[in-house]
Parts: sequence; structure tokens; C-alpha cells
Amino acid sequence: MKARKPIRSEMGWSTIDKIVVRGHDLPNELIGQIDLGSMAFLEIMGRRPTVREADVFNALLVTLVEHGMTPQAIATRMISAAAPEALQAAVAAGLCGVGSVFAGGSEQCAKILQEALKDGPGDHDLVKIAADLVESYVSRKTVIPGIGHPVHKPVDPRTPVLFGIAERNGFRGRYVALLEAISKEAERRLQRSLPINATGAIGAVLCELGFSWRICRGIAVISRAVGLVGHIAEEMRNPIALEIWERTEAEVYENKD
Repeated sequence: MKARKPIRSEMGWSTIDKIVVRGHDLPNELIGQIDLGSMAFLEIMGRRPTVREADVFNALLVTLVEHGMTPQAIATRMISAAAPEALQAAVAAGLCGVGSVFAGGSEQCAKILQEALKDGPGDHDLVKIAADLVESYVSRKTVIPGIGHPVHKPVDPRTPVLFGIAERNGFRGRYVALLEAISKEAERRLQRSLPINATGAIGAVLCELGFSWRICRGIAVISRAVGLVGHIAEEMRNPIALEIWERTEAEVYENKD
């Protein structure tokens, strides 16, 4: 009979008079002594962030909280209108849309950067790596993750702010440099403005912080959950979901063949 693998977890446990989270006494070491972003860092990375790491990580989280009336926000509002008793279902509906088009692109960007520099921190010809990557995507007629934006041109205003925060805290390194080289090469090759977008910047900086690309989309999920709860709160104060539904239904009927 195959031996059972012991079930182990370092996330948290409790007794009648004690609650421990990631090795810390929750009531006495964390509550009131750590901000939410730093708590998220602790949960994911297994340690409390340094002051510099916390500054950068919190900035990344703030960036993706709100994007206006995106498909995610509309989905959350519509489900909230359909099932007002299930706030969690409405938020979950919106979070299902954290993908390659809205908010989730940091994962794709981080994967490209980490795979390109996986051989370690030795000398890399970033210009050549960027040229090869761009050539690969252009030849396949595929969008290059992390660059380009339909509205923000020639600069995504969030990107220089994020890179500035990363730099002042010592986290503007080779991943950021490679993404900048990719953006520059893509613009040269395709002869159009392809700035580093916010999700690309977030993906690069998460790499600098030591996050695996596989968890990067989770950072967007954390941020967007906050924003979607905000949309539900506004929907309670100023309902628009039923208006969206009624007008859509009416226009579909009016324009049917």
C-alpha cells in the first residue's frame, strides 16, 4: 500500500486561544500592525515584505483596482442586479474576466521575461533577446504581451510612475530593461507607437520582486476584487444595471431583421 503523503501547510492554524498566520500571531503581530498589501505579500511569499518591497507591491495593487465600466464591472453589476442576495457571486463573475484583454496580461508578460532570462543574472544581450522575441511574435502575427494600448499613446501614464517607484526602491533591473528593449524594438519594427502598458509594467516589476509568473494574475485578482466590490456599492446607491439590460433588450428588438 502506498504511503500517504503527510498533509502540511504553513498558511495558518488555530487553537482555543491562538491564531497563527504564516508563522505570525495574528492578533498580536499582524492586526493593526500590517497593511493589506503587505499582508497579501506575506500570504503569497511566506514572509513579510521589507519597507521597500511593500512600497512597490502596494503601488502595483493600487494600479489595477479600478478601470471604469469594463466588461468585468458590467458583469458584476448585472449579476448583482439578478442575485442581490449573493454579493460574492457578483464579484466572482467579474473576476472570471481577469484575463489577457483586461487586467490579467501581467502573467503573460512576466512569463516571457522570466523565460528569456531564466539562465540567471549573468550578462545578457537584452537588445538581441528583444529583437528575437519581437521577430517571433511578428512572424506569427501575434500580439506581444505587455506593450501597446488602445488609448494611452505614446505613453501609458501609469508606467513611468510604477517604474519610478520601483527604481527608488531598488527594483528597476534587468526585467524592466528587457521589457523596455522589447517595446523599443517593436516600435522600430512595426513603425507605430507601442508603449509599455500598465499590466506589462506590473509583470516586469513583479519579476523584479521575485514573483513567479504563475502567480502574477493573482495580483490582478486581488486588486480587481476591491474595485468590483466598489462597483456593487455604487450600484446600490445609483443602480444602472437594469438600465443596461432594458436598453440592450429594447435595441436588440428594435434592430432585429
